[in-house]
Amino acid sequence: MSRPVTVFLNGSFVEPDSATISALDAGVQHGVGVFDTLLGGVSAATLGRRAAGAPLPTDALEGVWAVQLEEHVERIADSARQLGLSAGVSRSALAEAVLATLDRAALPRARVRVTLTAGPSDALAAARAGAGPAGELPGTVMIVATPATRYPPSLMRQGVRVSIADARANPFNPTEGHKTLGYWWRLRELASAASKHAAEALVFSVTNHLCGGCVSSVLLIRDGQALTPIARGEEAAAIAEPRSVPALSSPALPSPVLPGITRLWAIQELAGAGVVTHRRALTIRDVLDAHEILLTNSSWGVLPVASVEAEPVGSGPRAGKVGPLGAMLADRWQEMLVALSGEGGHADGELA
Repeated sequence: MSRPVTVFLNGSFVEPDSATISALDAGVQHGVGVFDTLLGGVSAATLGRRAAGAPLPTDALEGVWAVQLEEHVERIADSARQLGLSAGVSRSALAEAVLATLDRAALPRARVRVTLTAGPSDALAAARAGAGPAGELPGTVMIVATPATRYPPSLMRQGVRVSIADARANPFNPTEGHKTLGYWWRLRELASAASKHAAEALVFSVTNHLCGGCVSSVLLIRDGQALTPIARGEEAAAIAEPRSVPALSSPALPSPVLPGITRLWAIQELAGAGVVTHRRALTIRDVLDAHEILLTNSSWGVLPVASVEAEPVGSGPRAGKVGPLGAMLADRWQEMLVALSGEGGHADGELA
């Protein structure tokens, strides 16, 4: 059975097979575009009332929820501005379109992908020239909602294996640290990891510093503290931070690391538990010395790592096992989703 797909394209809902864009769209012609993904849905109570034919309010999106919607909209709008895609994206219009798409999809949990491109080539030229009032959406706006992948609880309890990616991120590439349509190299590395029976691959920069996973951010736990790579926009703050944990090098280059939204959520949760997170230029030695390694993204939340290639994470009796902080964060993420969705539990699924 095919998965239900809901498509919002340039202001209207269209059938997936009818969702077409111009052959001259800069996203197709040159890969000029940015995207973001998040989780959302419609609460179980609202879906139940709809199924029963009960009257619903017409002036509100009752029961529609989205995880960290404001942060995701802000990030994609910020990337569109910094990369010259659009002088200004209407954050409120984009957020409303995401919620309307979730309402239309009527799924208990949905994965939402938001894609913005410059549209036809003349629109790209206008964007470069700064034409058009700020607050407009760019040439092509596409929002797609599909059922969210259900990750089995065993995955979070046992952890996963990761490999080391062959490709390297380049801090001099201005598109690094953003989610652009030039994502092919990351998907190739992810496929290579799968061929090695790994769930993710750790990406390093051309200076051999840790960036994150192909599709995730990373947190290292060591000696009761958390370490994470310096992300785009964090360079100055990281330099000024008192170094209670010695750093192997200082950030002298722009960071090619995406500022992960679930990563920030995890940092805040750790802070609430009394765990301080330090932003550092991290090497493979830091990875191998970590007591816990945690991968974060908006699909799975927090995914603990059990081994890096053939090396188990941690040492002694806990080697290769999920640590206490990883287990805590994975549980809290699921608790948040259950509270938002109104569901009673978390169904098994497959890692995709």
